Order: sequence, then C-alpha cells, then structure tokens
Amino acid sequence: MPTILIIEDEAKMRRLLELNLSEDGFKTLSAGDAETGLKLLDSEAVHLVLTDLKLPGMSGLEFLHTAKQKHQSLPIVVMTAFGSVETAVEAMKAGATDYVLKPFSLAEIRMVVHKELDNSRLREENRSLREALGQKYSHPNIVAASPKMQEVLATVERVAPTNSTVLLGGASGVGKDLIARAIHEKSRRAAGPFVKINSTAIPENLLESELFGYERGAFTGATTSKPGKFELADKGTLFLDEIGDVPPVTQVKLLRVLQEREFERLGGTRTIKVDVRLLAATNRDLRAALEDGTFREDLYYRLNVVPIDIPPLRARKEDIPGLVTLFVTRFAKESGRAEKITGISTAAMQLLTAHYWPGNVRELQNVIERACALAQSGELQPSDIQLDTPRNRGLSSAGSDRFLPDGMTLDQWEDEMIRESLKRAGGNKSQAARLLGLSRNALRYRLSKIGIDDNEAE
Repeated sequence: MPTILIIEDEAKMRRLLELNLSEDGFKTLSAGDAETGLKLLDSEAVHLVLTDLKLPGMSGLEFLHTAKQKHQSLPIVVMTAFGSVETAVEAMKAGATDYVLKPFSLAEIRMVVHKELDNSRLREENRSLREALGQKYSHPNIVAASPKMQEVLATVERVAPTNSTVLLGGASGVGKDLIARAIHEKSRRAAGPFVKINSTAIPENLLESELFGYERGAFTGATTSKPGKFELADKGTLFLDEIGDVPPVTQVKLLRVLQEREFERLGGTRTIKVDVRLLAATNRDLRAALEDGTFREDLYYRLNVVPIDIPPLRARKEDIPGLVTLFVTRFAKESGRAEKITGISTAAMQLLTAHYWPGNVRELQNVIERACALAQSGELQPSDIQLDTPRNRGLSSAGSDRFLPDGMTLDQWEDEMIRESLKRAGGNKSQAARLLGLSRNALRYRLSKIGIDDNEAE
C-alpha cells in the first residue's frame, strides 16, 4: 500500500486530501508545515509527496530542495495557485515531478498521484534493468556494445521464455529480424519452426492466402490445397514483418487468430487450430495509423503486449566498430579474399563512425561488402569506403535544392533537434519544450515516439 505524505497548511484542504486518497487505498501522512514534513520523511517510508508551495516558515520550494538532497528518486507533486505558474515551473526545475494548479478537482489529484506512482515504479524497474546490464547480454550475430542495445537484449532475455506477443519497432535496416530470431532461439519454441513473412513483399490480394492458406478451387489457379504460414509455424514462431502495411480485411482475420488460435483456409470451412507465437515488426508509427483509421485499435493492443524499440545506428555508435569487424570478416571470406584483407585502418573506421547512417546497419553492411570486393590493400582505407550520403549536420547552403541536411528525413531532423534541445537544457524537459516552442504535452508525445523516457534525462 503506497504511502502519500501531504504537506498543506490549510487544515480543511489537508483533511479533504487525506480522505480522498484513503478512499483510493493509499496510506496517508500529513503535515501542516515543511519542517514537520521533513521529519516524517526521515522516519517513515514515503512513496510520494504532495506539497503546497506556499507554506508557513520554510517554503514548499525550500522543502523540495532539501528533500531531493536525501531522496533523489522520490516523486514530489507541488500544488500552487493559478497565478503562480512561474513558481511551479521553478519547482519542476528543482526536481518536482509534476504540479497542479489551485483550485483543482479531487479527481485530478487522484489521476496525478496514480500517474506519478506508476512512473516511479517504471523508473525503478529501469534502474534495476540498467544494473542488470552489467551481465553483458550477448547473442550470435548481434553486436551490442552500446547501452541501448544491451537494454534491447536484456528485454529479449526476459520476454523470450514467455508466450507473449512482441511488437518490434524501429527504422528500416536496424535489425528487427535478428532480434525476432533471437527471441525465438531463446524461447521454449526454439526446436520448432521460425517462419518469416514480409507483408510488403506480397501483393495485397495474396497476403491472406499466404498467411492462412487456401483450398483447391478457392480462386482461379488454385488447383491444389496449400497450407499458410500460420500452419507452417505451428508449435513455433511466426515473424510478421511490416505489420503496419497489412490491409484492413486481413487485420480482422489476424485478430481472430490471436484471440482464438484458430482460422479457416481461404475457400475452406474446416476450422484449423494452431499453437503459434506471433512476433510483429513495423517501421511505421502505428499510433498515427490508429488515428487515421488504417490500423485496427483492438489489433494494435493485441500486438503491443511487449514493445521493443530498436534504436537507429546513429544512436548506438559504440556498436559500429564491432559491426565493421563482423562484416569485414564475413565478406572477406565470402569474396575469397580472407587472406588478403586483414582489417580496417583507424582513419577508415573514423570515417564510418562519423557517418549519419540513414540506412542503419543494412547500409553499413552494404558499404563494407563493397569495400571488401574492391579493396587494393590488406587494410580497408578511407578510399575504399564509398558513402552514398555524406554526413552533413548543418542546413544546406542557400544555393542547394535541399533544405534538410543530406541523408536525413524530416522525422530524423526533428529527432535530432529534440535531442539537441534536451542537451542544451541539461535534460530538463520543460526547458527543452520552451527552446523548441512546444507545449509540455507536445514534447512528451515526441519523446515517446523516439523512445526517450519522459521522466528521465537522456
């Protein structure tokens, strides 16, 4: 039962908050001034503080500074009058996790308290996860020297033994198929089949028959019956890539398989039951697809049981040297030049590390394959590295036809600006929002899109 400490000098308001939060199942402690509140913090296990900013004696802001010195991770929600928004912003800079403006409804207070307790729990889980990363998770053919990829592999370790549906997110070329295969190989289904299907590689009118199979005579040319991917993946794993491009009609049938584990072949009447774990991947923003009506909301929540977002290569540059070594060894051997090509020079590695990599790991793989095929010396040199889109972080010159930096999309440029604003604001989200000219909620949405915890600095 979480304990809430209420610091409020108005006795009636304090009592009202106590009763209201107690009805929600919380244990409450209360104080009429900051000094008493600090004593309760030292003597009791408190999970969240709800404090007024205007208090007799020590102010709420002074209390916040003092409390945060001893209890850095403690969520503190401040209450302030409508005309003191600037003071509330100052409190956020000092470490408050949220604020509410007086007069407020009790329903609003309950919502904020529940949200901050949930966020606190998630932050604690993230800290535990980061501590667990000291184990250095690894998997064949996956380079994970960076903290971001270690987090991905740690999640893989935790989710693989379960039967949960996993939704892999990330830009094209980041290696979603490798992560999907790692989940399968570490699962109890590892001895079963791993079947992959890319919905964009199959014409829309054929996708349903590929997934669910068809009976003889189901359509012109169906001279024999054929099992679909779900049948072939029985007792194993089905990896459905680019799930965001599945047409609405097929989405309905896909939802039924996830819910009931059964379906009928195209043109058939016999119900077929399967035991298949579904892993799905997308490089689209499915939440935006929900809003424009191209993706079913019920299917989204069935798929998004365990989301894993794989970061782009530019966000995990610590992995580039390991990936380069892996690809040089592989392609030197495949091209029959393993004895001639012995490695890569420091200058060439620096060139690769500095590149923006809009095509992610797939682009790096292609660059190394081409370099191994054309290299003249034992070590790959900068002259052997041919980059299709040279990195350019500044705006294009006035005479250029491009407005965005070369090799960057508008979404990528926006992500970079958000990261830069956080850097300049020292991780303070409210200040970063002001730098960008955004509301706090607008920044919160964009942070969630690029996988940054809204409650922690990057």
